Amino acid sequence: MKFASYLKNGHPVFGLARDNGLVTLTGKIAGIETLRSAIEAGALGQLNEIAKSLPLDENLSSVTWLPIIPEPSKILCVGANYRDHAAEMGNTAKAWPGFFIRIPDSFVGHEAALEAPVNATDFDFEGELAAIIGKPARNIREEQALDHVIGYTILMDGSLRDFQKRCISAGKNFQSSGSSGPFMLTADKMPDPEKFVLTTWLNGEQMQHAGLDLLIHSLPKTIAYLSTIVQLRPGDIISTGSPAGVGQGRKPPLWMKAGDRITVEVSGIGRLSNPIVAGPPLPT
Repeated sequence: MKFASYLKNGHPVFGLARDNGLVTLTGKIAGIETLRSAIEAGALGQLNEIAKSLPLDENLSSVTWLPIIPEPSKILCVGANYRDHAAEMGNTAKAWPGFFIRIPDSFVGHEAALEAPVNATDFDFEGELAAIIGKPARNIREEQALDHVIGYTILMDGSLRDFQKRCISAGKNFQSSGSSGPFMLTADKMPDPEKFVLTTWLNGEQMQHAGLDLLIHSLPKTIAYLSTIVQLRPGDIISTGSPAGVGQGRKPPLWMKAGDRITVEVSGIGRLSNPIVAGPPLPT
């Protein structure tokens, strides 16, 4: 099953992707208005059955997409989690996953514009696979970790490298600098996440290509480790890191700018694509 979050008549809704369209499921079960609330209620299977008797009511080519989980309680991103990417960034592999936090306002949905800030110059791209938590996890074992995953999505972790030198939180949380979606593929469709393959293109030129089997710290290890630090909740997003090929690792560096388009594909999930526009001017 593939689910999505989007706008319908100007209101945020969620639905099931089928063929070339979407079946809106907001309100089909009392109290379930968002994909996050559907996950919290454990209702995705029931909603899938309901969707079988409903017609498509949105076209994939014309829908206005939202971030896959518009208001997660937390977005945790693992950094330098591929050996080749760690090497290109001048880092060494750590014994435990290093992570940072991104805020929801730093993300937009598929086909929404990413903003190239006017007060920062080094706007980098990082294509990633992200897991979405389906049930609470606290102090779990690694072998239990995937039982807590409800699905997978695509994430573009846009990074302002010049501001990242000042503070990683600043460089990772500019308004509308990252994206997620367009779909959440339910975990039952991909029991082994290491079989996913990720590819990133900038203006149609391939920048990144790698399988999830090349991670330094596996997804189960990462989820189990994070669960020893914080309470993981339904709808939380955990991004696994980006492979080699990012702009900062190139000679000369390659930064995103207004007029560009960044596209990330993960096999089995789909493509997440966004145009880059100039951010709003600074006050004078």
